[in-house]
Amino acid sequence: MTKLSRTKPASCGSRRLAGCLAILAGVAMIATTTISAGAETLRVGKAGRDAFSFVPVDVGVRTGIFKNNGLDVEISSFGGDARVQQAMAADGIDIGLGSGPGLAFIAKGSPIKGIAAMAGPPLLFALVVRNDDTVKTVDDLKGRKVGVSTVGSVTSWIVSEVASQKGWGHSGIEQVTIGDDASRIAALKTKSFDAAIVNLAAALNYVQRGEGRILMRFGDLVKDFHIHVIFATDKAITEKADALKRFNKAWFETIAFMRAEKAKTVAIAAEVMGTDAATTAAIYDELMPMFSDHGRFDPKALAVLRRSFVEMKTLPQEPDMAKLTTEAFLPKQ
Repeated sequence: MTKLSRTKPASCGSRRLAGCLAILAGVAMIATTTISAGAETLRVGKAGRDAFSFVPVDVGVRTGIFKNNGLDVEISSFGGDARVQQAMAADGIDIGLGSGPGLAFIAKGSPIKGIAAMAGPPLLFALVVRNDDTVKTVDDLKGRKVGVSTVGSVTSWIVSEVASQKGWGHSGIEQVTIGDDASRIAALKTKSFDAAIVNLAAALNYVQRGEGRILMRFGDLVKDFHIHVIFATDKAITEKADALKRFNKAWFETIAFMRAEKAKTVAIAAEVMGTDAATTAAIYDELMPMFSDHGRFDPKALAVLRRSFVEMKTLPQEPDMAKLTTEAFLPKQ
């Protein structure tokens, strides 16, 4: 019977110890370099910390979806669209999660571009008032002060659109800019104005505390719309094009995960938004339909935005929307 010969595994003898250690160190260095090269950092800014609209980036980070796409995502939160745009212009962030009306900043010269349409009709927001009957119906808002986040934000756009549809003109309701949702609720309580537009989570918490009520929701305000857009700076577009493609890919993988995994999504969202499980689950049910599964820009929605920029006197003339957006970074269908 023929004996099978066995090859001894390579080992490090005392004479070759230093050489083996050097080889191992070299292998470790190569591995570390490869890992670092594959995980690129993107700085992402949210126009609101508590809004469900921006929770997908948190879900994607916590579930490892962005990491699986070779990205380290650093998340910052800002009090409204204008501040996100300022952060991008100052190179403080690479990507901004903002509003469709925020596209007007590009026409004014902001060094950014919309790279994905992430949500449609304005399901996210609600208009809240105090319980003191200062405002009983929407008709009572004519000439009244309403709190919004920042100039050029979607909250500002909604107030103008309500006034316009009521026949009062876009300035028929006076707007007061006051930052994030918490600041608007606090100012409403101190009677700095008579109503405020806030995200649904803030509105439901306000009602649950017995401090006021929801006067109006905006799902039927306009059907063809892009309430939210993913923006990227011109610098990131030039220097991090591949990372932006991977970001959008991971974003829409996250949306698919959220649709399939309600319980896991609600658990993360509740922690991010500071809402209880029942409230968060209700918000999930109401708002998941607004998210796009592909990010492509709808010509009808862009037409609504284009016209509104002039009607609201944000811009002197309608811009070429093709110069404000690009689909070059979206996943191929």
